[in-house]
Amino acid sequence: MTPQEQQEPQAPQETPSPKRRRGRPTGARAGDSGTRERILAAARAVFSERGYDRTSIRAIARAAEVDPALVHHYFGAKEQIFEAAIEVSFAPALSVPELLAAGPEGVGERLARYFLSVWQNPVTRAPLLAVVRSAVTNETAATVLRGFVLRRLLLRVVGELDLPDARLRAELAAAQMMGVVLMRYVLKVEPLASATEEEVVAYVAPTIQRYLTAAE
Repeated sequence: MTPQEQQEPQAPQETPSPKRRRGRPTGARAGDSGTRERILAAARAVFSERGYDRTSIRAIARAAEVDPALVHHYFGAKEQIFEAAIEVSFAPALSVPELLAAGPEGVGERLARYFLSVWQNPVTRAPLLAVVRSAVTNETAATVLRGFVLRRLLLRVVGELDLPDARLRAELAAAQMMGVVLMRYVLKVEPLASATEEEVVAYVAPTIQRYLTAAE
């Protein structure tokens, strides 16, 4: 090395900044407290606003302020996070077997009144409407909803019925109430849409009672 080279200061070596790994979460990490719940809350909101078809994993991630990789980490594909959102939305309906366990007398009225109260409440109605609308327009969403309703709700109802054709009876009772929901809250067909809860219960309860107890 020459004397001139010894006197000249050496340029500092730049330390390369670590590259961000692909798929690394932004703003939250797997295992952070509340991350899963935040993603699920965002998914419910986005599904409610856009429906199943127009909702993407990226849109859910943006709403939750996380990397899309985190959404996949916790829930997998879109249909799986939709199913998780359904479970939360339908949580009130999962107490239906307990209403049946109270005995056959007046079960039609109890179920009709309870079901309508869930849909009359704006807080529970909004996510349920999103689920129903998505299932009506998208076969994947319909398949997920069918599987959930069968596995988590109807089979539990059937377990409480000591009647022939118990599964068919449970499905007919569910169809009766879902038909009321579609006409009253989704299509808003009059005069059903404007009828009072008491009026609807008075007409619907006897039919549900007959399905679930064979009583006329």
